[in-house]
Amino acid sequence: LIELIKALAKFILIGFISTLIIWGLRDHLLSLGQQEVNTAMADLGMLVLWVFMAISSSLILIALIDVPFQHWNHIRQLKMTKQEVKDESKESDGNPEVKGRIRRMQIEISQRRMMQDVPQADVIITNPTHYAVALRYDQTGNGAPTVVAKGADLVAQQIRMVGEENKVPVLSAPPLTRALYFSTEIGEEIPSGLYIAVAQVLAFVFQLRRYNARGGRKPHIKPEDLPIPDDLKRD
Repeated sequence: LIELIKALAKFILIGFISTLIIWGLRDHLLSLGQQEVNTAMADLGMLVLWVFMAISSSLILIALIDVPFQHWNHIRQLKMTKQEVKDESKESDGNPEVKGRIRRMQIEISQRRMMQDVPQADVIITNPTHYAVALRYDQTGNGAPTVVAKGADLVAQQIRMVGEENKVPVLSAPPLTRALYFSTEIGEEIPSGLYIAVAQVLAFVFQLRRYNARGGRKPHIKPEDLPIPDDLKRD
């Protein structure tokens, strides 16, 4: 809208100046018809030059006014844009609903990724109802068993369900489950204090696999006898 008004103002100003010039030279223009051709052509050329110079001067005057205005308007818009970005950022950062929605999305994405790793676990150790921790052990490497998934309540139920659907052994061992849940994060190796207990669980799992494949004597384990250091015990 501003550009349209400016263009219209320029058109009106140039038209007004041209009209003034022609009106001021009307007598001289009328006298051209009474002059000789060469004289009339020379006078007409001079009149055209005056009109051109007058219009050019008008355009220069308009530019002298318009350029500073354009610069000022550009700076003002930049300031407004920066301020709008700051305001929007403050509004987004300070909005509890936005924060909560982002946090929920992050949790959902993390849980979906975690659930995709559950089928690759060697065993799922449970509380049995409140906690679940899925472990994987790379027998070809030198590292300790790794936590691929863990969760409480509904997430724990989902871990158990996905594990059962993919035939991952599920072992109820409440003290060990709590110790693992509170001392590790997803993707981390188990603490050294739980090596013996987890080694016994994995040995039982591997023996159970051989039993299911070949038969023989069914392995047994007593979860309550698994050794848990005092500093890793959780109620």
